This record gives sequence, C-alpha cells and structure tokens, in this order.
Amino acid sequence: MGQSVDSPGPGQLAGQSAQEQAGAQSDPGQASARSASGQPAAPLGPGQPAPSSAQERAGAQSAHGRPAAPSAHGQPRDPLDDEPDTPQGTKAPLHGGASGPPGTASTPVRTPPTSRAEIINRAKGWMAARVPYSMSKYWRDGYRQDCSGFVSMAWGLGQNEWTGSLGAYGVRITKDELQPGDMLLFHNPSDPEKGSHVTIFGGWADYTRTYYTAYELTPPNARKQSTPYPYWQYSDRYVPYRYKGVRPGGAVPAGSRPSTGVTPYPGKASFGPGANNKHVTQLGAMLAARGGQRFYTSGPGPRWGEADRRATQAFQQAQGWKGADADGIPGAATWDLLVKGKGQDIPKAAGAPKPAGSGGTGQSGGGKPGGSPSAGVPAYPGLGVFRPGQSNAYVERLGRQLVKKGFGKYYTRGPGPRWSESDRRCVEAFQRAQGWRGAAADGYPGPETWRRLFS
Repeated sequence: MGQSVDSPGPGQLAGQSAQEQAGAQSDPGQASARSASGQPAAPLGPGQPAPSSAQERAGAQSAHGRPAAPSAHGQPRDPLDDEPDTPQGTKAPLHGGASGPPGTASTPVRTPPTSRAEIINRAKGWMAARVPYSMSKYWRDGYRQDCSGFVSMAWGLGQNEWTGSLGAYGVRITKDELQPGDMLLFHNPSDPEKGSHVTIFGGWADYTRTYYTAYELTPPNARKQSTPYPYWQYSDRYVPYRYKGVRPGGAVPAGSRPSTGVTPYPGKASFGPGANNKHVTQLGAMLAARGGQRFYTSGPGPRWGEADRRATQAFQQAQGWKGADADGIPGAATWDLLVKGKGQDIPKAAGAPKPAGSGGTGQSGGGKPGGSPSAGVPAYPGLGVFRPGQSNAYVERLGRQLVKKGFGKYYTRGPGPRWSESDRRCVEAFQRAQGWRGAAADGYPGPETWRRLFS
C-alpha cells in the first residue's frame, strides 16, 4: 500500500502547506478540529457536521494531484496503484482541538495495557465501518482518520499521535519477532510529507514471509490488504515496533495468526480461463518444481494460460487420476498435494533430457541440489543454502553473478557468504526482469533463476 505520505494536515497548525491541507471529504458523524479559515476552533463532538471547505472537497488525493486508486482487499496490484499518498495530522487530543507542535515524545508516555486480540479487533472495526481517510476529521471514537490516528486507535492510546511520536510507545523488534498487533513505521524526519507512513501488522500472508496482512488507513478508506514486506516502497526505511503496553497471552483473532507455511486452497474460482491472481503464480511455481517446467515457455505468472492447464493435468495424471479428476483445473486434493510436497512428480517427456538443476521454478518453490548442469551452468546447490542465517560459498557466488549481470544495486558493500536482505532484493530484481511476479519473484533463487543467472 503505498508509500503513504503521512504528514501534518489542515485542522492542526498554521504554517502548513497546500498539500497538507488537501483533507478528505466532509462526512456526517465526524468532527473537524479547525475552522474553514484554518484557525483553531472549538472541538466538535461526534455527530456534528464539519465545515465544508475547498480543501476538504478536494478529497483524498495524492501529492501528485491524482486521486488515490481504490483496491480490493487482499488483492495486490501494481505498487504505483497501491501506494496512496496519505498526509497525516499532528499530535492532537481525542476529537481534535488545539495541540502542541508535532515532535517526538521527550517525556515518559502512558501505555494503557491491551492484548493483541484487542488491537486486531479494533483495527477490524474500522475496516468494517470503511472509515474514510481524512487528516482533519475525527471518527466517532475521537481518533483522527489518517494512518497515525488509526494506529493510535488500534493501540488504544489516550490521544492522536503521528509518525514522529508513535515510536515512543513501542520497542524496536526484528522481522522474525513480528506478531499480529505490532506496527511497521517509517518516519522521514527531514521531510515528513515524503513517504512517512505506518501500518498494523496482521500476520504473514505466505510461508516465504515476503507478504503480510497490513491493516491501514489510506485514501479512500481503511483497508486490510496483502502487502510486500515491509511496504511497497521505501522498503529499507520501515522499522517494526511492538507496543509497550501489549499483554502476554490472549487469543489472536482468526485470520490474523501467523502462517503455518501451507497456503489454504483458494477455491476453484481462482483458476481457469480469465483468472489473474497470485494463486495462479504459486500454482505454476509448484508445478514447475514438480517436473512441469517444460510446459512453460516463460516463468509462471498470475494470468491463467494453457501452460497452467497442461501442467496441472500432467500432475493429476501422474497421481493416476483420470477423466474429470484430471481436467487440468486444480481442486482441493491437487492443491493439497502440491503445497505439502506430496504425491508423484510429473514424469519427464519421453526422450527429453532432464532440465538443468532438476527442472525447477524461477522462485523458491522447490528444486533439489545437483542434477546435470547445462553447458557453463554450475549445478544448482538447493534452496536451503539461500535462507536467512545461511553462510556459504554459494551465497557469495550468487551475489557476484548478480553484480556481473547488473543486478547488484542493493549491495552497499561487496557480496559476501552470509545471506542477507540485500541478496534477496537483488535476486527479486533479477526475477522481475524475467517478467515474473508474485511468488515467482520472491527473491529466493530456485533452479530456473539459477540457470538463467549463470547462462
């Protein structure tokens, strides 16, 4: 969701830019903290109509002057579409009113106790209400309708904070420590209008931990959406935090638990002619890893094609299935075998040589070490050597080849033997250059990525 520009807006302090004053549309049942002239006004209670102004009528627009495009929950799209600009308000009491200038907290802050379940349920409440975005309006519970107001609400803070002060309410953690209810924060102190944004982490969306469920408030309204970790852009600037007041224990709401590593069957409607989604990409990657690479002339992608149908049918027939059970459309039984790595692999075509590196996929979906390398291509060492915590000669060799091919821009220093986020991002850039998307471009080199990189 985009690199939201989360910065102070109208209804807060004088001296704000015109861009900051591009608030959201007036909405009954919400309150404005300022008069149309921009001067402090008496706080409005919930249910009172707010003054209408040209800025308010401008709606939730981006800093570039284009309306932010809506998106369906859970359906990642082009990052340029999914990254709305979201100017934020400054620190303010509940329901608005006068407040001091924005800044980081210099005194101890109050952190009312809460549980992860309560954080997620409060976030879901704004999702259900489809709370519209505004940097100058306040929802009926008193919290400002922008990204930082949303997190202030979800964490149960006593007032509206902004990206420059939210960090004081949390402790920094690592990616591996993230749990539902934590936040991912980017604050740009030199220019808060450029990229600053914050989301609530709702759990991992896939076993690779490259996508997570983000709860956030961006134009046009609050949303829950699968998001690349840590965000669509400024990915090296986001920091995970855990709320200081979170209580240990307590059930996490269903749908927010971390992934067990097995993607549930998405339903038959996700496959077949006309389908275009991440599940098609994942299916193709799994089929390629099980011997179906020969059906694809290019890496598996999100748009359903005849190659997907033929590869699926070949896998179904390898299980001994016939007729309607081998129609080329994956049902729950087909999906279960693929995601769990069970069942029989697709046999190679009669008389066909074995593909290099055991005929795997362009991304992390399988592949075994060894195999007969094609001319000039070293044998694929296996996916296990390219994982967090791994340190070996293959990682360094991969990095040097990425640099040689022109995909080393994420290295701040020369490639080394220890796997890092820089390696993953460079691999992802190479995979995307092949036209792959979604799970096929997750940044972890499978056999096909390896073959193309060294060809």
